[in-house]
Amino acid sequence: MDKRITKIDIMLVEKIKKFSIETNSKCYFDYDLKKSNWFNIGGKTKVYFKPESLSNLVAFLKIFGKKEKIFTLGAGSNTLINDNIFNGVVIKLGKNFSNISILPNGIIIAGSACSDKNLSEFALNHEVGGLEFLSCIPGTVGGGLRMNAGCFNREFKDILVSVQAIDRLGSVITIPANKILFKYRNNDLSEDLIFLSASFKGQKKSKKKIEKEIKELRQVKDSNQPTKVKTSGSTFKNPITQTKKKVWELIKESVPLDTSFGDAHISEKHCNFFVNNNNASFNDMKKLIDFVAENVQKKTGIKLEKEIKILE
Repeated sequence: MDKRITKIDIMLVEKIKKFSIETNSKCYFDYDLKKSNWFNIGGKTKVYFKPESLSNLVAFLKIFGKKEKIFTLGAGSNTLINDNIFNGVVIKLGKNFSNISILPNGIIIAGSACSDKNLSEFALNHEVGGLEFLSCIPGTVGGGLRMNAGCFNREFKDILVSVQAIDRLGSVITIPANKILFKYRNNDLSEDLIFLSASFKGQKKSKKKIEKEIKELRQVKDSNQPTKVKTSGSTFKNPITQTKKKVWELIKESVPLDTSFGDAHISEKHCNFFVNNNNASFNDMKKLIDFVAENVQKKTGIKLEKEIKILE
């Protein structure tokens, strides 16, 4: 059975290699993912595909979309990657998917590979208010859409007009925001969709006022969260339906904050942020995550839900 699966895998890889040559696509094999995420943890992926155009992505999905296990990687700011080989395709959208433009009516259109910070700066330069909170989210538009990212009482759903996405068959669709059911750090969109771009709305606001708000938000963030370290942001979601307490409060009262597994540590600055102090392995970080979740549940009865994505 294993030999049959291996043979199928080899055949698919050979077909992808052929596709790469024929279409001049950026396909890499046995690609190291360690430096593609903020934790700086992870092994290799069987195939790493970096489409530089929509037509390139459409062509790939029409051939391999239903045959291959696919994971779409953004900035890697909230992703923990296994040290083993990922037996599938990691898709990383190229720079042409990071373009930003503004319509005469003030609607901003941003590619899903665009960073949240760049989108916030674009809005600032065009005097569009309401997107200031994005300056504090370390990810891409695609990742923000996937998890309805937010901070300071604002979320993606509050500024979204519509989403453009592509399915596993290579069909492009547009979804209005009012057709999406948003939840805290989640929505009802299919995991099989790859986001291409999104449209956002704000309101007219002076550049001076936007700059002031961004500065204030960043000061609060930098004073409360670790910076310039190997971390992947908030590890767990706030259990908003079970308690009024924040998740960091539950962790603080349930777990010794000097707990560590190998080089995987709890941040001294914010205990819902876990840090790779040097050379933590996937297992080190996973053990720390599981240990904290188990002890919070034992102490408080609350089952924590992970905010970070795990690629296994």
